[in-house]
Amino acid sequence: MSSPEDRAVAAAASLDLSACASLFDEVMRPVEGLFVRPEPRRTVRALVGGLLSSVERKNGWWLAERAGHRGPDAMQRLLTSVVWDHDRARDSVRSLVADRLGHPDGVLIVDETGFLKKGSCSVGVQRQYTGTAGRIENSQVAVFLTYASPRGRALVDRRLYLPRTWCEAPERRAAAGVPDDVTFATKPELAQQMVAAALDAGMPVGWVTGDEVYGDNTAFRAFLRDRRVGYVLAVGCDTRVTLHARRDRADRLATTLPDRCWQRYSAGQGAKGPRDYDWAWVELAEGSPDRWLLVRRSPTTGELAYYLAWAATPQPLTTLVRVAGSRWAIEETFQAAKSQVGLDHYQVRRWIPWHRFITLAMLALAFLAVLATSTNAAHDDPDSGHHDGASPPPYLPDPRRPIPYTLAELRHLLGHLILNPVLDIAHLLRWSTWRRRHQARARHCHYRRRLNADP
Repeated sequence: MSSPEDRAVAAAASLDLSACASLFDEVMRPVEGLFVRPEPRRTVRALVGGLLSSVERKNGWWLAERAGHRGPDAMQRLLTSVVWDHDRARDSVRSLVADRLGHPDGVLIVDETGFLKKGSCSVGVQRQYTGTAGRIENSQVAVFLTYASPRGRALVDRRLYLPRTWCEAPERRAAAGVPDDVTFATKPELAQQMVAAALDAGMPVGWVTGDEVYGDNTAFRAFLRDRRVGYVLAVGCDTRVTLHARRDRADRLATTLPDRCWQRYSAGQGAKGPRDYDWAWVELAEGSPDRWLLVRRSPTTGELAYYLAWAATPQPLTTLVRVAGSRWAIEETFQAAKSQVGLDHYQVRRWIPWHRFITLAMLALAFLAVLATSTNAAHDDPDSGHHDGASPPPYLPDPRRPIPYTLAELRHLLGHLILNPVLDIAHLLRWSTWRRRHQARARHCHYRRRLNADP
């Protein structure tokens, strides 16, 4: 029976630590090149390393303590006042993903996520619906773009949604540092900007997918057709389509489909096995802007979901099912980004700091995704591939073999084996004192404000 020490040694032996360190250097090099002075180069490296570490909260205080800094000033300056181009850093993330995870069958996935906030000063915050909470909450909302391929998946772009109430409030915009050229844009318009940038950058993209927010937008679908990019986009049940000179709602047309139209395929591999659904598709009338109506039916509940699809050339149903099923990849990247690299741990309020922190978190996540792909490929594990096809694999996973490296497992190992600095007791106690003094000052200010406001 092996001891914990034996298992730790085996894990370290199975993971090429020098290759991990070399990959981290390669990933950081373009971002470090954005700075002229060595101090911010060291700080940005420490910040990204902190995002990959096991610290409890990945904000400026915790990251600075882990990096061995005496205070949070260097981390805060990096996000607020140091001159550097966060959009060029974003471009380096996109290039990394395209080079290492790119595939001709790559899919761009658009979706938004929320960041729950208190107060009214954080840029873009207001009471609005967010799927993060499943209800209307005081939050920021951002639209993200994920790239998914048989080699892996990662976030490649981001746009903060700025509500009309913010766009029409000059004082509020100025206080949050919103650039003058930023105007109101709907979520589909933000998605269109990101997809256009990815295509212009030459990412290997075959398809685009997204939920009803984007599928119900006719302008977004028209943009994709103009760019000759195929799409499978979810739409509402009340979407009207034309079939055999008859125009009707999608849900009404679905009820007329005979049993022979339904075929069972997997929409991809889930944590507990293939995600099997019944699928039907019909070719829309000639002259329709979209080419197919795709209907998904749950085998257990009978619940239906609807998609409009288009491609420049005829495609089999299995391809459309694969693209529709790949939409779950963005939910997985959101979960990994928030739980593994602290995408939602930021403590910044202004426009530029928000984009800088989010971009560096995307960089950390992309590094993990590339590392997972290269590490699992090196182990040549037949269970390590992403089965995004429409049919289940013809085998059951071997219970005697470990599963492929996950992002969470790699981050855990990196934090302990490579990126874990040695911090002495005096440093930890000094930070404890700093935190408690800062919190005492904040409490004093709150009490004074409250007492002065009382009659």
